[in-house]
Amino acid sequence: MTAIEDLVPCIAAKAQATSTTLPPAASAEEVAEAEAVLGFALPPLLASLYREVANGGYGPDYQLLPLIGAGHTVLSAYQSERSASAEGETPYWPAGVLPILDWGCGMYAAVDCHSETATVLLFEPNAMADDGSAAWFVDAGSLAEWLETWLAGTGWYREDADEHEDVAGPTPWETAASRIAE
Repeated sequence: MTAIEDLVPCIAAKAQATSTTLPPAASAEEVAEAEAVLGFALPPLLASLYREVANGGYGPDYQLLPLIGAGHTVLSAYQSERSASAEGETPYWPAGVLPILDWGCGMYAAVDCHSETATVLLFEPNAMADDGSAAWFVDAGSLAEWLETWLAGTGWYREDADEHEDVAGPTPWETAASRIAE
């Protein structure tokens, strides 16, 4: 199951079953406005989730951040990380890599909006090296794949993941250094 039209209803059903109160979905205008602020388009699946399911509040463990609104959102997190990366001695946050879930302790699940598959990355700042690239890992080859592990209950982040030999953890993102340097 990877087609957006098949995946979105399954995600919506699980979101409704596992979240006590979902925020309203973002309108098409709000998604377009967010894309204008970001300067790039959201991957189609991510845009569909915000327009058709809810403005965050569901998903793996800590749940997707809202795209828009008050407080900690996808937009505010992206702008904050890009700004801190540009101002610091060690750049670490690539353009077009959108934080969508805050794991806590500075860690994010992020979608590479410049990749064809919307690769899901894990940002782990405690692993940061002098060039910032050591903090980046590939969590899933695509957003669809990442969401399918949530639907199936097989993500590496699950407390019982060690009991399942077939659960693969994140691997280093090989193009992190070149993407940070862009």
